[in-house]
Amino acid sequence: MMSATTDEAERLTCLAGLGILYTPPEQEFDTLVSMAQRLLGCPIALVTMVDETRQWFKASCGLDVSETPREDAFCTHALRADDLLIVTDATRDPRFASNPLVTGSPHIRFYAGMPIRIERAHGAGPIAVATLCVIDREAREIDEAGIAILRDLAQLAETVLAARSNTMSLVRLAEERRRDLEALDRSNRLLHQAERMARIGSWRLCLRTHHTAWSDQTYAIHGVPVGDGTSLETALDFYSPQGRALVEAAVARALSHGVPFDIETDFRNAQGEDLRVRCMGEVELRAGEPVALIGVFQDITERHAMEQALRHMAQTDDLTGLASRSRLNLFVDERIRLARESDAGFVLLLIDLDHFKGVNDSCGHPAGDEVLRVMATKLQAACGESGLAARIGGDEFALVVTDETDYAALSWLLRNLLENLRHDVETAGKVITVSATIGACRFDKTIASRSSMMKKADEALYRAKNWQRGSAAIAGDEAAVWPAPEFVKRGMADRLLKSA
Repeated sequence: MMSATTDEAERLTCLAGLGILYTPPEQEFDTLVSMAQRLLGCPIALVTMVDETRQWFKASCGLDVSETPREDAFCTHALRADDLLIVTDATRDPRFASNPLVTGSPHIRFYAGMPIRIERAHGAGPIAVATLCVIDREAREIDEAGIAILRDLAQLAETVLAARSNTMSLVRLAEERRRDLEALDRSNRLLHQAERMARIGSWRLCLRTHHTAWSDQTYAIHGVPVGDGTSLETALDFYSPQGRALVEAAVARALSHGVPFDIETDFRNAQGEDLRVRCMGEVELRAGEPVALIGVFQDITERHAMEQALRHMAQTDDLTGLASRSRLNLFVDERIRLARESDAGFVLLLIDLDHFKGVNDSCGHPAGDEVLRVMATKLQAACGESGLAARIGGDEFALVVTDETDYAALSWLLRNLLENLRHDVETAGKVITVSATIGACRFDKTIASRSSMMKKADEALYRAKNWQRGSAAIAGDEAAVWPAPEFVKRGMADRLLKSA
């Protein structure tokens, strides 16, 4: 059995071998911590790596610092345990109660960290080299779903590290083939094994003949038999027009400026399989002159699908299929940017359902869920191709509309929404009518930010609720209040009774 000292030495060696310590930020890791922060609802999420003296953050959300002393690092404990470490309240844990990160900034209370492992050489099994963790300044618990999310994200990080390690190895091997013909056979065997494991192939494009040479795995990804290579034109035919243009532009930049490229795009192989591929390349020089492009080609379909699924999970409401609040925030921010640049107007509507609680209380939550889905379908139809419908709370929705932005069109839209967002639910011989109350805000350049626009729409919603449930109001227009048609007479009668 390996001693703790020996094991730590090997861990540090494996970490150094990745060539990742103190490197610039990378999108894959930034995306992971952003997803962890949003999905687990923690203010801080980190990918950390611990060397002999320091804990360094490869990616972080919610912290301004990039490293801490090793002796203060919670993640050191997770690495030693080689498994998920959960601290629900650091002030009550004797291991951490006096830790400067607990007694001082960032005042850690809750911590959950999952080791990120890579495979060691010679079949020695995986070893933890990094940690994905989430932190809260309040004590809390984490449920099984949260633990599963953390494990899944850590597994994705392991895939990214493995791909990085394999890619670096393959680039080195490609260079060794040119330098040392004597080691060609040994290098090829190692290359083929790595290609099969990582679904990464290598390629070389001769600039004189435009003929390409592919490794076996590159042929496999293209779905064609191993041969003597192919022409550049034939290789480009596997890409869509957009993907082909992307590859051609990257190759042109590499040849004109000597800039390496690293691109991802969609790809259809000879078997009709739709894949997501990553293509990396750089110029090969001989006597200072470019003679070829060399690089690697990777099938990243599974990784891309996982990233897309995680992104969809973070930006979509499970029950209704509408956008989530986080997706709405991003969308409104982008619309504000476009509106300032091009005077393209838009309208933000905040919508509360009326009498929805009565459906849940009388008919049960399944019936309530069905009402929410019905309302979501109607809102999705109303937002148009360039708009967005979102569920932002239990019975609260938002609608961004880019077409009906002038007063007359907005008036028509609100009247139709008030009519369409009425839904009758029958129960025990009576009918519960669910309706909607709406607050609208048209963008103008006096609006400084998304939060101020949301506030104006919310104030209009509050004004409409005070006037009459089932009505609508536009921010900045005190007279622009419309009751739903069925409520007009009842609203007038109510006001007459109050004044009598």
